[in-house]
Amino acid sequence: MAGGDRGSPEAELRRGFKTLAVTRPDASAAVYEVRLNRPAQLNALSPDAFAEIPRAMALLDRLPSARAVVLSAAGPHFCSGIELGGPGSPLEATSRGSDPVAAAEGLRRAILELQAALTAIELCRKPVIAAVHGACVGGGLEIVAACDIRFCSKDATFVLKEVDMAIVADLGALQRLPRIVGYGNAADLALTGRKITAMEAKEMGLVSTVFNSKQELDAGVAKVAKEIAEKSAWAVMGTKAVLLRSRDITVEQGLEHAATWNAAMLRSNDVKEAIKAFLEKRKPVFSKL
Repeated sequence: MAGGDRGSPEAELRRGFKTLAVTRPDASAAVYEVRLNRPAQLNALSPDAFAEIPRAMALLDRLPSARAVVLSAAGPHFCSGIELGGPGSPLEATSRGSDPVAAAEGLRRAILELQAALTAIELCRKPVIAAVHGACVGGGLEIVAACDIRFCSKDATFVLKEVDMAIVADLGALQRLPRIVGYGNAADLALTGRKITAMEAKEMGLVSTVFNSKQELDAGVAKVAKEIAEKSAWAVMGTKAVLLRSRDITVEQGLEHAATWNAAMLRSNDVKEAIKAFLEKRKPVFSKL
């Protein structure tokens, strides 16, 4: 490996992952796939997964050839939730030492680290599209809630199981789901722990489209991701940034934020190219990152 290449996003991605497979399925598209890759464990989220998800997202955020990200899973199911027990389990923090305050603080820090790992999906400037099939349980649903767009196959099921485990979901679902499906639907899922079907998920707005099969899901998501990736990268990243910012503030504050953002971005070469291409009735050629 050349010295100048060491440390680049491309070089870091080539190092690989234990729990993920990060690939560029179509060399002609600026789309990367991040696949949960522990099918034998039903893609349960291990400590390694919580370390690798933010690493992958940070690398793709910096990678110029990545303009959209698909988050999928290998095997028959999307994710069975957090892996309980074993080395590195966050529950270990409850048994460290004899001081209950120290144990509580250790558990708090562990939870904050897990939260940050999934928030990294949201913080990636590139849009992240979830492609869900099979069971999506607990922490898997919290991953999905952190994505920008969500699709699933008709065999998909979703369940926020934490209440049945005598715990409160703490990785973002209780904060993000009410903004996605509304407070009532989020409360229904979180308080009952009931499993919902793909069509129920579509009806409440958790997913945008339900595909008939895993194959159709993969093809449909790839098409959407490629269409997004062909748009101006600055416009796409700016749209994601303004959407996320506006979600958590008033309409007036959101309008002010959008005006500030576009005060700089409306002067980009991509805007000039989009207008010129429209007038010339051709496909625009946008600048590279």
